[in-house]
Amino acid sequence: MTPNLAQRRSLAWAAIAVAAALLLWLLAPVLTPFVVGAVLAYALHPAVERLAARRVPRVVTVLLVEGLFIVALLAVLLLIVPIISKELPMLREQIPVLADKLNRSVAPWLAQFGIHVQLDIPGIKAFVLKYLDANLEDGLAAALSSARIGGSIVLALIGNLMLVPVVLFYLLDDWPNLVARAQALIPPRMREGVIGFLDECDAMLGQYLRGQLLVMLSMAAFYSIGLALFGFDLALPVGVFTGLAMIIPYLGFGLGLALALLAGVLQFASWYGLVAVAVVYGIGQLVESMWLTPRLVGERIGMNPLMVIFALLAFGHLFGFVGVLIALPVSSLLVVAVRRVKAAYLAGPLYGG
Repeated sequence: MTPNLAQRRSLAWAAIAVAAALLLWLLAPVLTPFVVGAVLAYALHPAVERLAARRVPRVVTVLLVEGLFIVALLAVLLLIVPIISKELPMLREQIPVLADKLNRSVAPWLAQFGIHVQLDIPGIKAFVLKYLDANLEDGLAAALSSARIGGSIVLALIGNLMLVPVVLFYLLDDWPNLVARAQALIPPRMREGVIGFLDECDAMLGQYLRGQLLVMLSMAAFYSIGLALFGFDLALPVGVFTGLAMIIPYLGFGLGLALALLAGVLQFASWYGLVAVAVVYGIGQLVESMWLTPRLVGERIGMNPLMVIFALLAFGHLFGFVGVLIALPVSSLLVVAVRRVKAAYLAGPLYGG
């Protein structure tokens, strides 16, 4: 039986989809900087378009926006510097003291149950002096040695890091033309519907990004103020880092929590630091997950708090850590698709009949 026109079109689209998936699979190892650059270009192009609309030369606009983004990214990464510079000397001083306290308090308690544990204090001190008292030259020598061992991995990482800004520049500079050429590839009979759907998705993702940014800034302020009230010396860098790292669900919070716990143990050398971190981060996690994210992100993308929690759990279960990262942005696109399907259903013969 000869397939009709609709069937031939469906087969052609299926073949294109399979070919595209195969090509992506084959080129996956080299696509990372291009995918990262495309995501960043999508997020940054509205700022470029606003400046370009004010008759600022586009090349200057792209350089300015990309430069500000790189500076902001470096500033976030540099938050780690005061944490490391403060905590390394404290680690060198406190680890032997904490080990001695464990020997005097925990070891007798475990001995009651027939468990005899005794930490080697001289050995711990020697380890600390060897690895935490190294000078800059020793650190650089160790880093260079590691680079020689894993040279190909290091070179690949450096190459990708250098390629991302280049890809981002060319994508931002040519963004309107790229969008126009992509739209021209859509069959004319489908163009209006597809472009309308993509515009709605674009608006929804914009709402998501703005909501997520508000959550991050709010939590950065909360953690910084909360730790400062408990007397933490590193309240500002640890709090700001935790809030901004929450762009990565769960992992960002976990890293901030680990840094706060380390800072509390080293500064106070008692249960006070652990209790303070537990109070601040426990309240923060409840506020963020139960109120801030559902209100500032969920409501902006048309999802109630229960749907937000379900989306995070469902995507995490299906796709693991990557699923948690993409749960809310993908869910926002699904909301648009469901709205259109619902409208077609209500206007169609299945519902009317």
